[in-house]
Amino acid sequence: MTSISSLNKVHHLGQYGNFENKDENQLIKIKEIKNIFIYQVVKFKNSKKNNTELMVDNLNFPEVLKVNSNDQTRILWMGPENWLVISSNNLLNELNEKFSTTEFAVTDISHSRSIIELQGSDVLEVIKKGSPFDIESLTKNNCTNTVYNGITITIDNIEDSKNQIRIISLRSFGESLYHSVTDACLEYGYKAI
Repeated sequence: MTSISSLNKVHHLGQYGNFENKDENQLIKIKEIKNIFIYQVVKFKNSKKNNTELMVDNLNFPEVLKVNSNDQTRILWMGPENWLVISSNNLLNELNEKFSTTEFAVTDISHSRSIIELQGSDVLEVIKKGSPFDIESLTKNNCTNTVYNGITITIDNIEDSKNQIRIISLRSFGESLYHSVTDACLEYGYKAI
């Protein structure tokens, strides 16, 4: 079965909005993160494992609102005893080996999410246009669940110095979220890459 990107009909490469007479470095960069593996790991109440023992791809599972990462994998805290493991590597076998089905639920949700990555000096202003969350308080390797123009999202702060964040939503809201985000970017000019 072929994987079809959730944004394949709407994400078109090019420059849009107020981009004229601007250096390319001044534009917001927007790209879809695709061909990636996403797993939800939920710890059952009866589990005897301490959260500090939980590890995958040589990364410990993070605490409240934190993200642990390496070059291939990011682990996001999603709620009490609940994490997202996002990786360019297929980690399902490792997850199934390390997490007993009597203590954890490991679910492959790779095809049920859309991920939009934004980078640029005006990214925080774009988020402010649609989300009530105080985006200024979100630092590198922090994440939060919030809404963007009524769509439930997760924001993952990749890099402060580059103003690089990822917005994760359910696949069924991907197109609406993309249109909402790109509409907010028009004022600053953006480049879809």
